[in-house]
Amino acid sequence: MRRLLLTAAATTAAALTLAACGTTEPAADKTAEAGKAGKTSGAITLTDGSGKKVKLDGPATKVVATEWNVIESLATLGVAPVGAADVKGYKTWVSAVPLKNEPKDIGTRGEPSMDTVAALSPDLVVATSDLPPAALKQLREIAPVLEVKSADGADQIGQMFKNLDLIAQATGTTDKAKTVRADFDAKVAEGKKALADAGLDGTQIAFADGYVASNQVSLRPYTSGSLIGTVNESIGLKNAWKVKGDAAYGLGTTDVEGLTDLPKGTRFAYIGNDDDKSATPFTGVLAKNAVWKSLPFVKDGDVHRLPDGIWMFGGPGSMEAYIDAVVDALTK
Repeated sequence: MRRLLLTAAATTAAALTLAACGTTEPAADKTAEAGKAGKTSGAITLTDGSGKKVKLDGPATKVVATEWNVIESLATLGVAPVGAADVKGYKTWVSAVPLKNEPKDIGTRGEPSMDTVAALSPDLVVATSDLPPAALKQLREIAPVLEVKSADGADQIGQMFKNLDLIAQATGTTDKAKTVRADFDAKVAEGKKALADAGLDGTQIAFADGYVASNQVSLRPYTSGSLIGTVNESIGLKNAWKVKGDAAYGLGTTDVEGLTDLPKGTRFAYIGNDDDKSATPFTGVLAKNAVWKSLPFVKDGDVHRLPDGIWMFGGPGSMEAYIDAVVDALTK
């Protein structure tokens, strides 16, 4: 499960509530130019997702990001990170929200290079709760660290926007964050209406990804507790998976035989990547598998590969791209 598990694990505890209660201390010399840009100036004090106070002299501009979802948040807010983890991987898997610059690659998402980060002299590092505590401690010795909670199976969309809003407060882009939220809500309403108009409201869908290792296929169901699952339900679809997902990411595990438990009438969707052949078993190893070929949705042609580059654990931009893709696939 190389994409997500490179971060840390899909089994992080999900009971902590993100305290995105940012406060701004306005400076007496706030400039008119900053106001025109919709940015704040002056010292900023935030409480991050770990409950730690983060103090900044002003809106952060030299920002390093250690995970793809926070890289996406920065790009969404119009902030160009000076450093980012696994830039090549981001460009491969998160093309729905492209980078506008060429940040310095700081290493892998689970193991950033402290020397590289320090050399960039950032005024803020945005990290996630998936990063090992030892790495977070080292980063805090280099620069202020804003830690956000990676995922919350109890409220994925809410957590996504808590993280975005917290990063917006730290970078002085709160006006942009409000626009992003409004655009997302509009996209959800648009997708829901399109499915309803097509008579597809309540359609059962099973979204999964899969991997091949040593000719063995592992499948990962995105249950109703996943971000994708939550978005599906927000536009009127019903999650068909019966397996239980983990508390943080809402991800389950199964094999091809487990697909036989899906209800009749289920539509099946997935996202692969041509640059990673191990991540596309549905058109690879499984194409000749007797169990796979016997599944009703396979026989009925209801298997939908959605466009590459939609990051399943991303932010509003990725989820808007997902809504467009799944609605287009189901209404063709």
